[in-house]
Amino acid sequence: MALVFRSKGRLVLSVLLIFAIICELAYCQKDAQEHKTPPGKKAKPSKHKVGRATSKGAQAPKTKVKATPAAQAQTILTQVLNRGKFTKVGDTISVRAGDTLELRCRGKPVQWGVPAYLEEDDDGRLRKVQHERYGVLTLVNTTGADTGEYTCYPMYCEDTDCRKVYDKAVKVFVFFPDPLELFVPSSDYYEVIQLRTNWPTILPCQVTSPQAKVTLHREYPPVEVAVDGTEISFNVKKGFTIHRPRSHHAGALYCVASLGNLRQSSTKYMLIYVNYPMAAPTPAIQSSASSVAMGENLRVSCTVVGEQDVVVELTWEYPGQQIGRPEYTQDSVSPVSGGAAQQQTQSILLVDEVRDVDQGTYTCTAQNLQGSKSVSTTVKVVPKTKPRKP
Repeated sequence: MALVFRSKGRLVLSVLLIFAIICELAYCQKDAQEHKTPPGKKAKPSKHKVGRATSKGAQAPKTKVKATPAAQAQTILTQVLNRGKFTKVGDTISVRAGDTLELRCRGKPVQWGVPAYLEEDDDGRLRKVQHERYGVLTLVNTTGADTGEYTCYPMYCEDTDCRKVYDKAVKVFVFFPDPLELFVPSSDYYEVIQLRTNWPTILPCQVTSPQAKVTLHREYPPVEVAVDGTEISFNVKKGFTIHRPRSHHAGALYCVASLGNLRQSSTKYMLIYVNYPMAAPTPAIQSSASSVAMGENLRVSCTVVGEQDVVVELTWEYPGQQIGRPEYTQDSVSPVSGGAAQQQTQSILLVDEVRDVDQGTYTCTAQNLQGSKSVSTTVKVVPKTKPRKP
C-alpha cells in the first residue's frame, strides 16, 4: 500500500514539472514576439534619462546657441486683398484712397519702414503686428497723403540684440489715387531748394496716381520747361530730377498734373543756384623773404586757383595779432588765362616796419562750401645792419 502511494506521488510531481516547462516556453515565445522589430522599421534605441549632476566638476560645459538669422531665408512681401487671398507685390501697387492697405512680410522678426509723416503723426491708423513667422502692416482710412515707399526689413538677432539686414529688404511704392487730390498734399505754399553744381536736384512733385500726366513749368516767364530725359527727367515715384544744375535752372518752378477732367498745380519750388565746388580749396603761401631786418616791410601772399565763380574766403593768423597789430591785406579775384574756366583768389598780408613781435608763423586758411585747408610759413626777424662808416 505504501509502495503504491509513493508511485502515484512521483507521477503527480512529474506531470506538474512538465506543465511548468510548457508554460515557461510559451511565455518566452510571446515575449520574443513582442520585442521583434517589424519588417521595414528600425528598432528605436531605448532612451535613458540623464539626471542632474550634483557636483560642479561633473557638469558638462554649456554651449551658447547662436540665433539663426531670419534674413537667411528669402524675404517675401505680399498684399492681403481679402480674407484668405494674397498676391505678391511688385515695384508699385495702387490702393484706392479710403480702402485698407494690408501688407504681410515673411520673417521672424521684421521691421517696417513707412513714409516719414506716418511715423511722425501717429493718429492710430497705422498698426504693425509680429506673428510667429511673419509681420503684418495695416493702414486704415487711407488718403492720398499716404502715398510713398513702404519697406520690410528682415532682422538679424542674437539673444536680444537685433539689427536690420538692409540688403535683404523688400520695398514697394504704394499709390493711393484720390479723385480730389492729384498731388500728395503739402502744408507749405512754397519750398526753397538749393541747386548745387554737378549735384542732381529733385523737385518732389509726387502724384497720388501713376496715371496722372505731369509737366514742369516756370512761373516767370510763364513757360513749360522741356523734359528731355537727359538734362531733366521725370520719375513717377520721385518727381523731376535736374541732373546737372546750372545757373539758368534757378527761379520759381511748379508742376501741373492732369487726369481726366481734373488739372491741379503743385507747391512752388524756389530754386537758388549755388556754384558748389568739387572739393575744398588748396592754398599756396609765399613770403617776400624768410628773414626780414627790423624796420623793413614784409609781404606774405596766399593764393588759390579753383573753379570759376566759386567763392573762396581767405583768413590770416600772424604773430602780431598777440599785441593787436591791425590786419592790412590786398585781396583780389581774377580769371586764369587758358582753356579751363578757372579763377585765382589771392590775399596779400602787409606787415610794415617789422619788429621783434612779427617773428614767427604766418598761417593762411582757405575755405569754400566743401571745406577748408591751411598752409603756413615761418618768418625770422633779424637786427638791422648798421651802415659802415666810410
